[in-house]
Amino acid sequence: MMKPNSILGSYLIKQTILNFLFVLAVICAIIMMFDMIEILRKTSGRHDVSVGFLLQYVVAKLPETVDKVVPFVIMVSTMIAFWRLSKTNEFVIIRASGVSIWGVLTPVLLAVFGIGLFWVAVFNPISAKLYELKETLSYRLSTDNPNAFLFSNKGLWIREGKGNDTIAIINAGSLNLQDDVLWLRDVSIIEVDERTQVKRRIEAFVATLEDGELNLRDVRIYRAGEQAEILNNLKYPTEMNLQRIKDNFVDPEAISFWNLPDTIKFYETSGFSVQRYKMRYLSLIALPFFLMAMVLVAGIFSLKASQRQGGVLLMIVSGIATGFTVYFTSQVVSAFGINSYIPAWFAVWVPAIIVASISISVYLHKEE
Repeated sequence: MMKPNSILGSYLIKQTILNFLFVLAVICAIIMMFDMIEILRKTSGRHDVSVGFLLQYVVAKLPETVDKVVPFVIMVSTMIAFWRLSKTNEFVIIRASGVSIWGVLTPVLLAVFGIGLFWVAVFNPISAKLYELKETLSYRLSTDNPNAFLFSNKGLWIREGKGNDTIAIINAGSLNLQDDVLWLRDVSIIEVDERTQVKRRIEAFVATLEDGELNLRDVRIYRAGEQAEILNNLKYPTEMNLQRIKDNFVDPEAISFWNLPDTIKFYETSGFSVQRYKMRYLSLIALPFFLMAMVLVAGIFSLKASQRQGGVLLMIVSGIATGFTVYFTSQVVSAFGINSYIPAWFAVWVPAIIVASISISVYLHKEE
């Protein structure tokens, strides 16, 4: 088998990376164009939305979409690389020199595995930050409601409008769900006016959320220039409820790969379901291997000794159709995993393993 550090191996790795960057740039340009058209349509007639805001929104939204189509980017870019080898008869020369099909595939697989690692370790944290920005911008575009939720592995933050130009910032250091009752520990409520001047601060050791009220216990109320008021209990009205908190969990896509373990631990400790976050974490771990499986699929359709006229279109259509089928099937299996019908590891790894196994069988048959 050809060594990856050979001249031919370096050439194939270089071609794979260059084709990937080219296809990625084209896909990004197309996505941004359609996103800009869509956001212009939605904001037509709004004078409060600037061009800079729209550009910021489109750029912030880009990584989310690109993250979903990266398997197709890999497949198309490797199909182009393999097709060029076949078109210029380089593949025939390589095979005639005694290099096996695996000698051709290995450098490409290594390059794609490296791209996958970079995607998870470097691109994903950037994508997560931009996803947060996109959600913020989208919220500003769609609503004037002052209420908002924010989760992190350091607790819950809630912003609520209280009327009379008062806004309450509610923070809980930790949460725990027991028998459909949400317990909050180390609760802090800061009420500010429209000039962000603090009107009063309420601190409580523990609280429960029941029927639109926070039942605070061991309460201290602080006002400027006054002594702290100490109460055993205090009922604080709120618009939040348990279902709303569940619905406003931060999306897994907004959490960096490196922060997902802490987030999963936080939600598990709080008693909430973490299946979506586990699926996201495992799918990121499996991404480099899934991309390698897509390379194997691409090679089946584009690595041929000769490309007859009329066969190129069939190759493209067949390859893309197969790639779409693989991707669609993996998404269906992933949905079963998110809803806990099947184990998360099964939903993440089995599609890639099946695709790789079938592809390897096809290559072995061709070699014989």
